[in-house]
Amino acid sequence: MLITQDNINQLAWDKMSGMIPAIIQHQDTGAVLMQGYMNVEALEKTLSSGLATFYSRAKQALWCKGETSGNYLKVSQVVTDCDQDSLLIACRPQGPTCHLGTESCFPEQTISQQNFLSQLEQVIASRKNDAPEDSYTAHLFSRGTTKIAQKVGEEGVEVALAAVAETKEDLLGECADLFYHTLVLLQDQNIDLSEVMEVLQARHQKK
Repeated sequence: MLITQDNINQLAWDKMSGMIPAIIQHQDTGAVLMQGYMNVEALEKTLSSGLATFYSRAKQALWCKGETSGNYLKVSQVVTDCDQDSLLIACRPQGPTCHLGTESCFPEQTISQQNFLSQLEQVIASRKNDAPEDSYTAHLFSRGTTKIAQKVGEEGVEVALAAVAETKEDLLGECADLFYHTLVLLQDQNIDLSEVMEVLQARHQKK
């Protein structure tokens, strides 16, 4: 069930004395970032502010993730399970989630191959913003949209040629190059991979 301000009271607050565990999941990669606890006030604040806010049982007070570090968790969706006694919250982190400086409090979890594209997108975005001198990606961004678009076109042709006249290994390599350069072009145009996925999903539903 999708949680809004209108149905908060339908949650099973009485099971844990007014508290509900909240699992934070990266909205793009699907990675589990952390777990916290929310009371009614914390959930209301989360929904109204769009930032994940928890209840500290130790301090007996609300705390917004990132209020000190700046590493906020921007909330896109809150859903509950079949028993209405736990929450799954999709977020886009604005920095490391764990206090140890890692992206997740569960750093050893396995991320699917599909979700690796989202991780790669994040790396490409960081190269765009930080522009390290020894980075090929940063060099591409410095050459501008026309050059990046040209590279995508070249890689597309190479994929087609590899499919017709080369080996499977060659085709795999060319496809990887095409995916990478396409992600660079999307970042150059300030387009998230999730936007492309939304278009694909919409087209799939029409079929």
